[in-house]
Amino acid sequence: MRWKRTHTCGELRKQNDQQTVILMGWVDRWRDHGNLLFVDLRDRYGITQIKVDIGSEAYPVAKRMRGEFVVAFKGTVSLRPLDMVNSQIPTGEVELVAHECIVLNSADTPPFQIGTTINASEDMRLRYRYLDLRNPRMQQKLLVRHRVAQVARQYLSENNFVEIETPYLMKSTPEGARDYLVPSRIWHGRFYALPQSPQTYKQLLMVSGFDRYFQIVRCFRDEDLRADRQPEFTQIDVEMSFVDEEDIFAIVEGLMARIFKSELDLELTVPLQRIPYDEAMRKYGTDRPDLRFGLELQDVGDLVHDSEFKVFSQAVASGGKVVGFAAPSCARYSRKQIDQLTDFCKERGAKGLVAIKVKGSEWDSPLTKFFTQEQQQAIVERLSAKDGDLMLFVADQVDLTLQIMGELRVMVARQEQLIPADVYKMAWVTDFPLFEYSEEERRYVARHHPFTSPRPSDLDKLETEPAKVKARAYDLVLNGLEIAGGSIRISTRELQAKMFNALGIRKEEAQEKFGFLLEALSFGAPPHGGIAFGFDRLIMLLTHSNSIRDVIAFPKTASAMSLMDGAPAQVREEQVKELGLILQQSPSIKAGE
Repeated sequence: MRWKRTHTCGELRKQNDQQTVILMGWVDRWRDHGNLLFVDLRDRYGITQIKVDIGSEAYPVAKRMRGEFVVAFKGTVSLRPLDMVNSQIPTGEVELVAHECIVLNSADTPPFQIGTTINASEDMRLRYRYLDLRNPRMQQKLLVRHRVAQVARQYLSENNFVEIETPYLMKSTPEGARDYLVPSRIWHGRFYALPQSPQTYKQLLMVSGFDRYFQIVRCFRDEDLRADRQPEFTQIDVEMSFVDEEDIFAIVEGLMARIFKSELDLELTVPLQRIPYDEAMRKYGTDRPDLRFGLELQDVGDLVHDSEFKVFSQAVASGGKVVGFAAPSCARYSRKQIDQLTDFCKERGAKGLVAIKVKGSEWDSPLTKFFTQEQQQAIVERLSAKDGDLMLFVADQVDLTLQIMGELRVMVARQEQLIPADVYKMAWVTDFPLFEYSEEERRYVARHHPFTSPRPSDLDKLETEPAKVKARAYDLVLNGLEIAGGSIRISTRELQAKMFNALGIRKEEAQEKFGFLLEALSFGAPPHGGIAFGFDRLIMLLTHSNSIRDVIAFPKTASAMSLMDGAPAQVREEQVKELGLILQQSPSIKAGE
């Protein structure tokens, strides 16, 4: 290039007045005032206004420019008149009076306008992701991602953690989701798997004597997608030796405090709140509660078990629950609005929804005839309901009732705008069940993974009463989302063998899939534990994004497609033959389907 850039488009200030500089970037806006042209020049650092007079050498070149041309201007920095200062941008006190200009590259008209607001469908934005990323709002999100990664690396390094890379090509092991498989060209009929997490490797690193490990690592899961899932995602992976839960909590809370201070200038109060799993389910209907608002769930089964309202009394008699909460000032709801809430619950499996309005301290409902005055008053007090509130109840089997009411709680809070903006509520959820029963497999499976240690006091129940065993597992939740999860690991071969047995994994199967780890545990494994952060999800929350797709440079669609480059795509027949594979014939798939 003939010129070298001297400053960025977000750098010039009034102290640069009368300096000769060279700026390079994209034409953001172009305005023709006859004998005078104004160009807003943009790069990732900001925007600078360029003034081009008809008498300058730059004028005939600038006259041919259009939006998104890549250009360079040489000129003199000049203070804008006071009535022309643009207080909306950092460079708004100055402009560059151009003497010369070069078009470095022309541009076709883009499929959508580049700017702070893009009026284009998500599919269009993903198809032209490289243009979408010119949007300053999108660039800022990736810059937040960069800064948080640097903060994490610095903090963990200061605390004696060693960053170690683990393989992307590994053995397929059951982790709870489907593996992405990679066929071997050299070993026909054998496959690598892309790691769902570096779980076994980080445990092996603890056996190796690296007592503090971390990695910002890509992970892969072939599962159905949603707003906060992608087939490939990033974790901040952490493992420590000679620790218990409190040591891990302290390290993680320190990291989160550093991130929140550096990125949001917020002081995080530590230690964080601890909520046992059973309490989280009872109060919020979920193990990832949103603590930014109230509306805590209340079990009223003990108050209504003998009522004449059969919906309630029969639910309690069959071992179910009657759970409710008071929606503040919602007694104003019309029949149609209550029907919409009812439909919301039915879509999730409820038989119905009971809605009772409160007027004064009394019920305003035809259901009063089924309850004594004492029962009515006790329910109002249990829900802390006030005049003008709407009490909402679901009565069904325990797990379903809690799940539906937990979702209804959030829905009502959003609808009534009870969730404050720019508020972050973080807490630990602890004491998870070690197992959960799979109806599909008709056996107990590990709730987290098979390497999670049971609580020592529950060891005697491991094979006799698995449903009652608690795990030494913990999740970090923020504003209703899990942003990190981990556990104290099993560190002895004997206990790991018992865990496999409790899961119905035969000795031969355990040896085939995890023999390398079992062998490692027999050579003196230290007590260890760790945690993994959903890095994309954390950045999504820090940037107030609606999806992790907004904080990943080149994400996939909900159907795991890349609209930009057409992946996954067909490959040449020769490539398939080299891998020793025979493909079944299937209809061709068009990009975007």
